[in-house]
Amino acid sequence: MALPLSTSRTASAALAAALACAVLAGCSSSSKSSSSNPLAPTAAASGTVVVGSNNFAESILLGDIYGEALKAKGLKVSYKPNIGTRETTYGLIKNGSLTVMPEYNGALLAYLEPSANPATEAATDAEINAKLASQLTLLQPAAAQDKDSVTVNAATASKYNLTANSSIADLGKIAPDLVMGASPEFQTRQQGLVGLKSVYGLTFKSFKALDAGGPLTEAALSKNDVQAADIFTTDPTITQDKFVVLQDPKNLFGFENVVPLVYKSGLPQAGVDALNAVSAKLDTASLLAMDTQVQSQSKDPLTVAQAWLKSVGLS
Repeated sequence: MALPLSTSRTASAALAAALACAVLAGCSSSSKSSSSNPLAPTAAASGTVVVGSNNFAESILLGDIYGEALKAKGLKVSYKPNIGTRETTYGLIKNGSLTVMPEYNGALLAYLEPSANPATEAATDAEINAKLASQLTLLQPAAAQDKDSVTVNAATASKYNLTANSSIADLGKIAPDLVMGASPEFQTRQQGLVGLKSVYGLTFKSFKALDAGGPLTEAALSKNDVQAADIFTTDPTITQDKFVVLQDPKNLFGFENVVPLVYKSGLPQAGVDALNAVSAKLDTASLLAMDTQVQSQSKDPLTVAQAWLKSVGLS
């Protein structure tokens, strides 16, 4: 991603700690803890699986998917949603206050080992497991990814016959006619203009500094102020505005697979099996569709999660 999820989609670590304190002190409907320290262990009721989430909409949705899948297998579940950033939630799952957290493998690895540069999804997961606290483990990753992309607007896709099966490489001859929009940092990063040049041979007409896949970038792409942009692959504007996300066959933007992070002793095998079954069914298109329902259509994430689990036979 242009920035790890710990920085691009969430607030600062200080704010996260305050949010976590509020959540763990009872702001969440699933928590009655009165601890003043957000990183202090808060033991769950015996046999209860505690599902947490970071403070952005997709993480909350994923937490609901995991929790409802566990409930469908007869496990007792409580929720601690909207806690804060990874800097806070990693500590909470490490000390057992949380049992399950939805994570993204590339962003988690960047948090654990900033210099890591794995070449494959499997290598990403292996490096994470080598760095994780011994009481934690990753389960099976989903095909679903929320990662940076080169995305073109509908007019550009139509003009140059680009589809969802097209590759970044297909911009080779037309990039000199296109303005690229992204965060300012995108100009100097390997996972940005530097890599687009060295890996795919792209040189754009110009670059417009905007934000990290946020409203400025979305609006500029919609208005054709830029014709290509760095948009996260599960951004609801992709559906709304008929943007076309180009394939990244050389994995310039790395791997950001959705994956359950688990406090091992808190999750029985039935729970492991349930979450692995979720990962086996969850792809990027499904996650994008659910994000669109939650973020654009204002549907309750719990209701959306339950409907998806039913549609894939997991409830």
